[in-house]
Amino acid sequence: MYYTGIDLHKDNVTLTTVNNDGDILKQMKLPNEEHSILNYFFTIGKKHKAVVESTSNWYWLSDLLNDHGIDLTLAHAKYLKAISYAKVKTDKVDSRTLANLLRVDMVPTAHQISPSLRGLRDLMRARLSLVHKNTSCQNSIHRLLAKYNLAVPKGKKLHDLPTLDLLEDLPLQTQQRLQLEMLIEQIRLLRKQIAQLQKSIYPQLIPNDDIQRLLWVPGIGKILAFTIYTEIDGIERFPTVKHLWSYCRLVPGANNSNKSNKHKSANKDGNKYLKMTFTEAAVRAIQYNKEIKEFFNTKERKKHTSIARILIAQELAKICFYVLKNKTDFNNKFKGKTLSRRKAMQWPRLASPDA
Repeated sequence: MYYTGIDLHKDNVTLTTVNNDGDILKQMKLPNEEHSILNYFFTIGKKHKAVVESTSNWYWLSDLLNDHGIDLTLAHAKYLKAISYAKVKTDKVDSRTLANLLRVDMVPTAHQISPSLRGLRDLMRARLSLVHKNTSCQNSIHRLLAKYNLAVPKGKKLHDLPTLDLLEDLPLQTQQRLQLEMLIEQIRLLRKQIAQLQKSIYPQLIPNDDIQRLLWVPGIGKILAFTIYTEIDGIERFPTVKHLWSYCRLVPGANNSNKSNKHKSANKDGNKYLKMTFTEAAVRAIQYNKEIKEFFNTKERKKHTSIARILIAQELAKICFYVLKNKTDFNNKFKGKTLSRRKAMQWPRLASPDA
């Protein structure tokens, strides 16, 4: 078996291949051209394993190598840095380090999302970016109006598009009005793009059985269900619900040494998108379900509000775990109590898989 470490960049790649003893057999820097990379592997003529760091542009390389029978491991960038520190760091050194870690089976692996879900997951992340930009524009309008002691008309919200028309009557000078008009134009464009993006993914995800099961869970609507499904990418990769909690950043880290015990509540290991999703679902579940709100109020009296909310998020994640794991419908219970409110049977819920 030969082991190849790949240091991938935007326009080039450095490859180092070692044998079972760690001896370098071949080392080259190549342009990111498919035929050049395949020729590198084929000229060696032996069965290969390869490894590349989980940078943002690994999709095409994974498809290329897997299509030609070369097993590619995706190395976790953060954990890799912790075990491969070197005073001298070059592309050749990095690729050789990767190759040797693969040889001794010490590569901290990262999950490779299924090719069928790549586009959908990236679209959902693109939507979130558009939502953040939309919120930023709304905040800019509020700050602009506050400078001149103006405000959005009472009882109106900027997230309602008709409200934007009312801002045209505000007494602003030419320069400030131009700024306001540009922000309004951006909001309209962003809203249009968000709607267009969502509409494009409905036919691909709404009929999915797992999505239909998730839609019955308290606090989870279609966008949150889409995010959970695409970010989890197969519940079977989590042996227990605790593994899912950890991946969703719903449990604190720890830094214990001797008699010192410290919790790291702002732990950044895991999937930030799933943490945002389950936290938002918790807010909605508390808002619309009195039994969940009662549980939240009980925990809030004993703990901090954010901790109480995370406990709700944990329970929702647990429900989703078993719903997806067992392929069963939600039993409308939360912490053993039957919820008095049940979601309506209407779109995007389907009456049957063929509806």
